[in-house]
Amino acid sequence: MIAQVLRQPRSWAVLSAVALLAACVSMVPGTRPGPATTPAPTSTAASAALLGVARGAPIASFGLLPRDSAAALDAFEASCGVLTSRADESGLTRPADWNFACANAPGWPRDRAAGFFDTYFEPVRVGTGAAYDTGYFEPEIAGSRTRRAGYTVPVYAVPPDLIRCWRDNVPQSERTGRAPLGRYDQRGACVEYYDRTQIENGALEGRGLEIGWAADAAEFFFLQVQGSGRLLTPDGEVIRIGYAGQNGHSYTGIGGLMRERGLIGSGPGQYSGSMQGILQYIRERPSDGADLMRENASWVFFRVVEGDGPIGSIGVPVRGESSVAVDPKFVPYGAPVFLSTDREEARGLWVAQDTGGAIRGANRFDTFWGAGTRAREVAGGMAARGQATLFLPRGTLERLGAE
Repeated sequence: MIAQVLRQPRSWAVLSAVALLAACVSMVPGTRPGPATTPAPTSTAASAALLGVARGAPIASFGLLPRDSAAALDAFEASCGVLTSRADESGLTRPADWNFACANAPGWPRDRAAGFFDTYFEPVRVGTGAAYDTGYFEPEIAGSRTRRAGYTVPVYAVPPDLIRCWRDNVPQSERTGRAPLGRYDQRGACVEYYDRTQIENGALEGRGLEIGWAADAAEFFFLQVQGSGRLLTPDGEVIRIGYAGQNGHSYTGIGGLMRERGLIGSGPGQYSGSMQGILQYIRERPSDGADLMRENASWVFFRVVEGDGPIGSIGVPVRGESSVAVDPKFVPYGAPVFLSTDREEARGLWVAQDTGGAIRGANRFDTFWGAGTRAREVAGGMAARGQATLFLPRGTLERLGAE
């Protein structure tokens, strides 16, 4: 899952197309929905500390690879500002616990990065450690800064009339927390904001909200699901766009709808549950595909992003094949995580730098694969199971009284 209300927490950004297309959640910084495949069961415990932890296998036994370890060390160092200052929702660590490792990360030789993790951390298993992993990526689609022939799908910034307000039919006694997203109509009454169908039919036209134009409605739909991406212009310009807000309507995963309707499978007339399979259905049946996409009333608004990489929910750039989205109630933001899965691509050391709408519960992860063709293919079909081991500061288990 990279950064997304108005951002609701992932960061965008940032799940696999399968994941993104199936679940029913609102998207925000780093909020991506979950997979069309059945995820591993998760505990109902409220946090990792309440669920319980135990010592994992020795870090040296994982056989950390030099390149993998060096990239993870860079990602860990970039996360230290969060680790040493923000309260850990998981209840496993305290900001001061990370000081020693963070102080020594900048000067540690990257060609011996595996030794860094073995020196400053101990292996911790949350619950049973049984993990379920999906993937997400940064889409690259054809786009333009201005409307021109072949580029007619608007990419909108957050409209100024998208606000939080209480509907008249909500009693005062129930108006707790933040008000839902909506807008004021001509009568001054708070109503729902425009949904996907209304926006596609022109509800926001003529207001100067366009920050770009996409060439393909289906590709842009998938970019909205991911929450971040790049527009590649005919002139060779690359425009990075990031999540800025959402219209307040619930996310409906079209992969889940296709499965319910018998459209996903291996039989005649059926499609694979991957992003590629879902896109194939939309291409081959354009009218049905357009109707299907409109069943997801959620619409994501964007901003132009300058700088290096999409931004995760903790405010640092996420890195392909190094960053992973987690549920912060079960994994401290910034913590290294070793995933041992039945998908070789996902096996290795990751750093928790993002979250997602469907990334909920213990040992639920969403691996980030960067941009490009390979990232699209791997993330679009990622659904892996295995074991997860957190690397936490030495002394954590003793303080928690874990065996």
